[in-house]
Parts: sequence; structure tokens; C-alpha cells
Amino acid sequence: MFASVRGMVTSVGVSNVVIECNGIGYEISVPTGAALSAVVGSEMIFHTIVIPREDEWLLFGFQDVESKQLFSVLRSVSGVGPKTALAVLSTLSTAEIDDAVSAGDAERFTSVPGIGAKTASLIVVSLTGKMPQASNRDVVDVVSALTGLGWAQADANEAARAAVAELPNASMSDRIRLALTRLSAS
Repeated sequence: MFASVRGMVTSVGVSNVVIECNGIGYEISVPTGAALSAVVGSEMIFHTIVIPREDEWLLFGFQDVESKQLFSVLRSVSGVGPKTALAVLSTLSTAEIDDAVSAGDAERFTSVPGIGAKTASLIVVSLTGKMPQASNRDVVDVVSALTGLGWAQADANEAARAAVAELPNASMSDRIRLALTRLSAS
């Protein structure tokens, strides 16, 4: 229904923001990291998912398409609802989730509030082979450029994945520029 919302940030909470767009304020539940990066009075865009309920409509927002896709994949796991999926994205970065799933490390998910050992194991099994992936070659190229500029491997990897996911058809220089912007902001 709403693929994205762009507008002025009018309010910021621990896990939500209010974005005013054409005179309408949208309360959007976001991962904690996104809420921390939101500044009242600034313009932001969130890639959104609407979840209609019997008594309310919930709007979830993400700063990049990869996180939005990962939220949807997490919600497909039995026992993981939207609030738990949001808690996973608030606790672990997309790179940490990818690493945990690739390594079969269910224990890493138990650090998320509300997730026990059984659900953590189910997440790893369910997400294996379903993780949203940017082109590995593109990510490697951006990481190589960033580490060549002196950035740490782990930071470069996370920024590169996000940049390639957000700009899937962009030039390498645009992806590097976006990754550098992300790194400089953190």
C-alpha cells in the first residue's frame, strides 16, 4: 500500500518517528538505529510496510530496502510477528543477521528481547537460503574501495551491503559515495 514515506520528521521516539507528508503525520515504527539517526526538522525517507489489523493499521519503516526485505523474511518465520522482527533489526545489523544465519549461530538471536533458544533456532533454519542478498561482486568491490581508503573491514562491509542494496542499479562511484556518507554519519 505505502511503499515509502518521505517528509519532515516532526517527532522521534525510541522506536518510532512521525513523518509529516503533505499535511498528514505518519507514525512509523522503526528499528532503534533508524530512530537514533532521525532529527526533528530534517527530511527523511523510509521504505515502508503496512500491516492491517482488526483494530489498527501498523506502519513499519526502514532506511534501506535490504532491511525492509529482511523484516518481511523474518515475519515469515513461525512465531515471529512484526514487533519481534523489528526487535531483531533493532538489536542486530543486517550483516550480523546474515553472518549468524550463514554460520548457523542461533545463539546470536537469543540476545534479542523476546527470543528464546527454540525461536532462535527456527529463525536460522527458516532464513537459510532466504536472506536478501545484494550482488556479492558489487559488495566486494565497494568494500575494497572503502578499506583502501582506510575504513575497518567490518564497517566497510556493512556500509557496502547497505549501499549496494539501496542503489542496485547505480554506478560504483555512487555506491561508494553513499557508503562513505553512511560511514561518516556513524
